[in-house]
Amino acid sequence: MDLSSQPTPYADLNVVLRDLVTRVRNVLGDNFIGAYLQGSFAVGDFDIYSDVDFLILLKEDISGEILPPLQVLHADIFKLDCPWAQHLEGSYIPNAALARRPPPPRKFLYLDHGSTELVRSAHDDSLVVYWSLRERGITLIGPEPRGLVPPVPVDALRQEVLDTMHTWREHLLNNPNEMDNRFYQPFAVLSYCRMLHTLESGTVESKRAGARWAKDALHSRWHQLIQRAWDARPGNPSLKLRQKADSSDLRSSWDFMEYAVDFSRHWKENRKPIAPAPTRQPEHRKR
Repeated sequence: MDLSSQPTPYADLNVVLRDLVTRVRNVLGDNFIGAYLQGSFAVGDFDIYSDVDFLILLKEDISGEILPPLQVLHADIFKLDCPWAQHLEGSYIPNAALARRPPPPRKFLYLDHGSTELVRSAHDDSLVVYWSLRERGITLIGPEPRGLVPPVPVDALRQEVLDTMHTWREHLLNNPNEMDNRFYQPFAVLSYCRMLHTLESGTVESKRAGARWAKDALHSRWHQLIQRAWDARPGNPSLKLRQKADSSDLRSSWDFMEYAVDFSRHWKENRKPIAPAPTRQPEHRKR
């Protein structure tokens, strides 16, 4: 990484990224291809509450002997006296994986937000991530992502979003306690706004853009819920995970997800946006 590079507007974050990239290159050696930002810093509307979504591209997957020094590296980075160091999230992806897309998803070494340990996860093996990397990715060092990542077909991107909307809701219905906190409840609302926006636009935009679009395109009954979800972003995520969600907003969030899934079904049938309809109360569901 060029020591004069300023990939973000935040000088302290740039120092953390410079440290991360320098140390990762030293550990990986010739196996290192490039380091990139995707997520909100790539697609826009990032702020001081955003996660820092990074991707490290490799010539081949990490071998067992390289993993221990990588674990030490990330534990050390997390201890830096800078809040951004605790907001890093990303994956180590072999270059060959870019030529074959999910499904089924593969598990790569992944650092979760707020974690110090790399684990195997399919979190970043998605068309949404690959679209964001190719079309909007920020190169920290390495080849430009358009030369590495094949184009993501828009129909495949939309299908992945449709599938995610359905499977994520089913998962939450079977594990309702996961959403009963002040982090996940607004996160779910904003995520479904964003997925509906991708379904409509064929692109991947920010949560803020998704919320704006949803307040214009969806039924007015959801406007206040969406605004409260956006207003809830500031604060410590780990603290919010320990706080119960507002009971009224939690009930409305379940209803909103049902509405969004119904919306997506109609969109798939018509292949165009539909007029927002539901004024009835959703049927009782298992929680």
